[in-house]
Amino acid sequence: MIKLCCVVAACLLAAGTTPKAPGAHPTLDPHPRVEKVLGADISFLPQLEAEGMHFYDHGVQKDAIRLLKDNGFNYIRLRIFVHPAADSGYSPKGYCGLHDTKKMALRIKAAHLKFLLDFHYSDTWADPGKQYKPHAWRGLPVTAVADSVGAYTRAVLEALKAQGTLPDMVQVGNEINHGLLWPEGGSAHLDTLAEYLRAGIAAVREVAPKAKVMLHIACGGQNAESRYFLDNMIRRGVVFDVIGESYYPQWHGSLDDLRNNLTDLETRYHQDVIVVEYTQRKKEVNDIEFALNGKHELGTFIWEPLNTWEQFIDRNGRTVDSLIDIYPTVKKTYHIP
Repeated sequence: MIKLCCVVAACLLAAGTTPKAPGAHPTLDPHPRVEKVLGADISFLPQLEAEGMHFYDHGVQKDAIRLLKDNGFNYIRLRIFVHPAADSGYSPKGYCGLHDTKKMALRIKAAHLKFLLDFHYSDTWADPGKQYKPHAWRGLPVTAVADSVGAYTRAVLEALKAQGTLPDMVQVGNEINHGLLWPEGGSAHLDTLAEYLRAGIAAVREVAPKAKVMLHIACGGQNAESRYFLDNMIRRGVVFDVIGESYYPQWHGSLDDLRNNLTDLETRYHQDVIVVEYTQRKKEVNDIEFALNGKHELGTFIWEPLNTWEQFIDRNGRTVDSLIDIYPTVKKTYHIP
């Protein structure tokens, strides 16, 4: 998945005062009423299983979702594309479309785990470097694209609701600090971007009123860029519950940058702050996140740990014990249910 660092526009806000340093004691539970998320994005799983991959937890064969649960995870994230089998789409076989999402949602709920659904609003990857419209929406005027965002979001959630697997949290867009549904929804057109987001959020509130709504940006260590995006969306009437940040050190700075940004955001805004994508520095990222003064949620989602980047499952499906063993310790240290 291609990630790009946020570009600092000339009109960005200044970084402000120095954030306070977090100081939660690692053996105590400073947030007894805050829901704690230890999550993983495993959207590749149906493809891996179709290719014949099996999974082994310290030598014992297990279903991948059971393996994650047994190692402390309590939340699963899935991405969804509009028409992944379309020309230039994500997958000719339709992986990460509604059909796979429904099947995976049933497995997640059967395992008594929570479920975050990540709408890309594209037929393929959407991130700061590309936010391509679905083929079926190209050429539509802005109002019709906004209507399509709402109708599509509503249809997906209605399908999940019909089988009893509504998500517990919904991302309206993926890494959208440079906008979504380009070009009209790009960051140079903030009013249109906000219109698209409001349409998607309205559909979530209608069909899944208990679900938390997340706005996801890829600015883990960039405070000014984060604030610029959030302030502009809030100013335009975009109402959401959770700020999601991606953190990859090669694009988003040092661990101190991450700590300072997250600490400022959770102080400055009434929304909670979650690291919704990361792969490296597993222990450190979780320590930084769970030291925040969360209001309702605290947590992290590791990105595709079964097969991508610093994965904790090797190519033979076996756990890399030095990496996966971090998570039971995080669970115990921060009293994650």
